Amino acid sequence: MQPFTEKVIEVIREIPEGKVMTYGQIARVAGSPRAARQVVRVLHSMSKKCRLPWHRVINSKGQISLQDDESYQEQKLSLESEGVKVGLTGAIDLKTYQYCPDEDYI
Repeated sequence: MQPFTEKVIEVIREIPEGKVMTYGQIARVAGSPRAARQVVRVLHSMSKKCRLPWHRVINSKGQISLQDDESYQEQKLSLESEGVKVGLTGAIDLKTYQYCPDEDYI
């Protein structure tokens, strides 16, 4: 496994219940600020295998970005079960729910 992939997995695992991070934010904390799309690939390929809390990762606009209705609903319900308020359009208030770890900690 590549070091960046390992770091992304570590960062995602550290997102606490009831909080979210963006793809770009995870890429930055993992050491590659321009690799948001790579974070998407890691989530797609490693979520089940590594049992990642994939539902806590959203886009930079603070929205659920999944297009598939079933996956969208699964992410929405998972976030709501943790106390995250999700708007009708899938919007999440980043000021309230965004997790901002100390980059030296992770």
